[in-house]
Amino acid sequence: MAAETDLRYLIDSYIDWSKAEGIPVIDAFAVDLTTVETKPWPRFGKDVRGAFVHLKGRGDFVALQVIDIVPGGRTEVLRHLYDEVFYVLWGNGSAAVENADGTQRFEWGERALFSPPINAPFQLFNGSGRTPARLVSAANLPFMLNFFRNERFLFHNPFAFPDRFAPAKHFQGDGEFLSIAPGKHMWETNFVPDLGSFALPEWEARGAGSRNIKFILADSALHAHASEMPVGTYKKAHRHGAGAHVFAVTGSGYTLMWNEGDLKGEDGDFERHEWKHGFVFAPPDGMFHQHFNTSPEPARYLAVSLGSHRYPVLARKVARKQAPEKSVKDGGLQIDYADQDPRIHALWLEELAKTGVASRMGQYFDETRIVSEALG
Repeated sequence: MAAETDLRYLIDSYIDWSKAEGIPVIDAFAVDLTTVETKPWPRFGKDVRGAFVHLKGRGDFVALQVIDIVPGGRTEVLRHLYDEVFYVLWGNGSAAVENADGTQRFEWGERALFSPPINAPFQLFNGSGRTPARLVSAANLPFMLNFFRNERFLFHNPFAFPDRFAPAKHFQGDGEFLSIAPGKHMWETNFVPDLGSFALPEWEARGAGSRNIKFILADSALHAHASEMPVGTYKKAHRHGAGAHVFAVTGSGYTLMWNEGDLKGEDGDFERHEWKHGFVFAPPDGMFHQHFNTSPEPARYLAVSLGSHRYPVLARKVARKQAPEKSVKDGGLQIDYADQDPRIHALWLEELAKTGVASRMGQYFDETRIVSEALG
């Protein structure tokens, strides 16, 4: 019988690797990325500090890295055999990406979204000599490292993917709008200069005045979408599989979460998370969640997960992407306003009263009656 120390059992190669990197590892349900502590990360170079963020609902495929670049600093030239999406939390700088047509360069600032092609060499630069820059990346490194179990293969592999190289305009903030249907429209690019101001098509079926666009970034298997709630509105509740990392971009508000069956009777409770720019959470598998705007400006968020609308990867993703607004009463994933827990709207009206924002949900709810019942 093998000695206990020789047994290899239930190994998570990604977790072991991340612990060995020597930077903080944050395990939480939700995180304010603006407050995450980072430490020097030699892998990225002498000018970079980092931390891993492992959210409870992250699932098996995607995890986050927080990356700080010191004033005037730069990363090493990086390349890796996994897909990665960067979102800029603060600061400004530039990136250089080696492409089929040479080196593509672009400048990024706060709320920029970008993705280098898989295994293409790239380098990030902090454009300020006075303030640090902080970015967060979502990557499918956990799955890739657990599958191949070889760090050198992922980080020092010379194989190129010329079919992933994008036109030069995709690195300058331009792209192609791929029209399909509300909730399924896509924008193909490598770089979105400002996610807060990017024009979003309407998707009323997801909620009052809701807007949404799916991003195809670097032709990767990572899904990314931006959604927006107008002032005085909120989204319909829905659920999906684990792994969708949701980043607040503009506005402020809160998210309610619950599992099916949790809210039966008056004793049922919601799990609540406040959010603003820099806040991130990942709903666990099958957990209902609903987003509420309480601010005097539109509230916008970014979601990143595995399985894009071009490359769903997973069979369950294919099914869910075909009818995302289908009601739970019909076997779908969404709770329509008429079917939601009556406490939800009353709570939201109470929160609006605190911020002085007027509701624009009167066409869906008898708000006079709801307020009257709330006052007793």
